[in-house]
Amino acid sequence: MPPLPLGKLPPELLAKIISGDIQDKRVIIGPRIGFDCAVVSAGDAYLVFKSDPITFASDEIGWYTVQVNANDIATTGATPRWFLTTCLLPEGKTTPELVETIAAQVARACEQINVTVIGGHTEITYGLDRPIIVGTMIGEVAPKKMVTPDKLNPGDTLLLTKGVPIEATAILAREFSDELAHVLTAEELKTAQDYLYKPGISVLKDAQIAVQHGRVTAMHDPTENGLAGGLWELAIASGHTLVIDPTAIPIPALSGKICAHFKLDPLATIASGALLLACHPADASSIIQGLVDQGINCVTIGTIEKGNPEVWQQTEAGRILLPRPVRDEITRAYESA
Repeated sequence: MPPLPLGKLPPELLAKIISGDIQDKRVIIGPRIGFDCAVVSAGDAYLVFKSDPITFASDEIGWYTVQVNANDIATTGATPRWFLTTCLLPEGKTTPELVETIAAQVARACEQINVTVIGGHTEITYGLDRPIIVGTMIGEVAPKKMVTPDKLNPGDTLLLTKGVPIEATAILAREFSDELAHVLTAEELKTAQDYLYKPGISVLKDAQIAVQHGRVTAMHDPTENGLAGGLWELAIASGHTLVIDPTAIPIPALSGKICAHFKLDPLATIASGALLLACHPADASSIIQGLVDQGINCVTIGTIEKGNPEVWQQTEAGRILLPRPVRDEITRAYESA
């Protein structure tokens, strides 16, 4: 059989390897397609667990890994509390300064969101050409306040914050700066690199504001495979049909320009920084206004219907099935490099 391509495992293979019964009755949510976190009962509170690597980016990876793990914790309505990190460093390229820089990035990012670093592992590893870091974030939430995709209901409104693909814009501008210097002005390139911070890849604040202003029924952080992948994961996790208006999805001009250069579909490219959420339709305006008041753009992009777990685009020609990404578009930029 041919080797698998870069990126996430194919959905069918992933579903196969995570299937099986969980014996521990304290596990509220185990491994499931479309669920960002595992949840374990700890008495009066639920502990929420998430583990995510940083593989496409090499710049600011310590800060980066804290953000992407905190994002997934936030989608459950939980508060990030504790962090562990495994850092694998390349043989022959690792200096004490590199180790200290990554450690400082992790510490700075955790301090900003009141998270405590409680452990992990660091080593110099054979066969790597760049640092690889894997973070594990643990949060906690009151059982009645937990948000999960299976609570999504037909008739709910789909919202999206900021736009897509923020994460890919920052990664490509940082990893391929020499190439993009011939496409973008110096000011545009610097702005794209700073997308990491502004509008930023964190959705922690987005999620916290949203649940304060209305009945949020589901939240999802569309990372690898982009917004399209996130929509499909949400449809599968909820068991309902998602209908979106592709023209309503914000794609910043700079993001569109970079994606066009690399011939990437903006909707299928890694997209941390945008929070995909569903809410009771009567609360959509309140949630949007609450986010906008805090400087976070938010728009309605679709609705939920009863039906098969699929994602459809509403177009002038009628409804068209949104293709489910097999892998993230950004991988093609690395393959052609």
